[in-house]
Amino acid sequence: MITIAKETGINVTSVAATAKLLAEGGTVPFISRYRKEATGSLDEVQIQAVRDRMVQLVELDGRRVSIIKSLEERNLLSPELKKKIDAAGTMAVLEDIFAPFRPKRLTRATKAKEKGLEPLADWLLANQGADPAEEAAKFVNADTETDAEKKVADANEALAGARDIIAERVADDTALRGRARKIYEEEATVASKVMYGKDTDAEAAKYRDYFEWSEPFKTIPSHRMLAIRRGEKESFLIMRIEVPLERISRLAEPEWVTGRGPAADQVKQAVEDGCKRLLMPSMETEMRLAGKKAADEVAIRVFADNLRELLLASPLGRKRTLAIDPGFRTGCKTVALDAQGALLHHTVLYATAGSNNQLYEAAVELTGMITKFNIEAIAIGNGTASRETEAFVKKLKLPSGIPVIMVNESGASIYSASEVAREEFPNEDVTVRGAVSIGRRLMDPLAELVKIDAKSIGVGQYQHDVDQRALKTSLDDTVESAVNAVGVELNTASKQLLAYVSGLNASLAENIVAFRTEHGGFTSRDELKKVPRLGDKAFEQAAGFLRIRDSKHPLDGSAVHP
Repeated sequence: MITIAKETGINVTSVAATAKLLAEGGTVPFISRYRKEATGSLDEVQIQAVRDRMVQLVELDGRRVSIIKSLEERNLLSPELKKKIDAAGTMAVLEDIFAPFRPKRLTRATKAKEKGLEPLADWLLANQGADPAEEAAKFVNADTETDAEKKVADANEALAGARDIIAERVADDTALRGRARKIYEEEATVASKVMYGKDTDAEAAKYRDYFEWSEPFKTIPSHRMLAIRRGEKESFLIMRIEVPLERISRLAEPEWVTGRGPAADQVKQAVEDGCKRLLMPSMETEMRLAGKKAADEVAIRVFADNLRELLLASPLGRKRTLAIDPGFRTGCKTVALDAQGALLHHTVLYATAGSNNQLYEAAVELTGMITKFNIEAIAIGNGTASRETEAFVKKLKLPSGIPVIMVNESGASIYSASEVAREEFPNEDVTVRGAVSIGRRLMDPLAELVKIDAKSIGVGQYQHDVDQRALKTSLDDTVESAVNAVGVELNTASKQLLAYVSGLNASLAENIVAFRTEHGGFTSRDELKKVPRLGDKAFEQAAGFLRIRDSKHPLDGSAVHP
């Protein structure tokens, strides 16, 4: 709790209270609205920060346990080492401590150790003013009956093996890794260039800006990092995160090169090799992951902010609506909806690319629908042919009281082919379902958009490149926050909308809709307790976010918790 309080700047008492409420099954919206006295009035963002950091610390503790177990099994865990492991506050520090003891694949250093050259490496470090030739000769065993893998042909091979052992020790040095990491974070450069032979590839043209590009790692914008990584993934670009070799080797030499002489020269070679061949590639890998994580966080935050703005757009309300999904060759799919969003009629109008006769017929049919269904608003999807469709409709000189509104149609095609749409309109094809979705988005954006996977709404960049689990968590949080901020009408909400209410899930939402269908709607919030599998805890979490219009209890239509 103290760690989270220090990192977030939130009072430790508030952190502890929030952690307790989350552990008891409290949701973020419920805690934020109805447990202010316990948390010290923390908002949703602060509560989410506590929750997410708790998850990270649990993961850190899990890794700590597995490391200790690995060391114990190999009899490598000393009291001093355990103390360092227990004190590690981040995953990077924990992995640095474990690095020298991590079971390794067959490396140059492990091969040298198998040849018995580790004592020579120790001798070089301890006798840096001496000449190592005589000492190295003692490890030559070419004339013996030793296994071929363990033979040392001459003194040069012995010294090379000893240098490999020292190089690996340098790369695994916990303190050095920490200092090198800070240098990479502050001074590294992100550089990209075109993959050899791809500069004339037509597909690579979209990455032309990055054919010869470099900028500081710590200031590179999220969108640029994600663009370069995508170009690399598609094999058009090569990306490097670099620091000059001497910048890192200068850090290591004072700790490892402690004398002058032939042996010290061997150690210096080993240090440089360890930095160049082992430590720096390891740091670059870390920075690539850190850069990706930072870029993901920014992109996901933008996505979530845009989604929230779309979900909380002002609804038109219950008005009879004509919705048009524009098109050229295939025509404009057009539907009439009643004030509750039910489908009354559908047709196809050739209003954008047809003959003069088709344009005339489309105008007659459209005005006829407006009159017949007493249309109060017109929604036009903002996709292909939207401007042409809007111009066609406005030329009809409709009554000024009928607004013509452009609607974001991103994800409508996903909805139209979904199980939800098939369940709502089993006898209609996908074009009709898509047009219905456009109309309903105008009437009530929140209620309609929750039916679509948030990632398909298309309000962010590089959504397929970012961490998908983190994206889903953020978008789910955003939808849940929006739904609970507005509140839900219990007797009309779809099961998809109800599933986002605090304390409910898809199964309970389905049970509520089934109960509502069977019993003719709820007359009070207390009747929720009769819904199968909806217990006291779920009722406590959900009740304050559900509304019942014209309930016999006046507060059932408010945000006041029962």
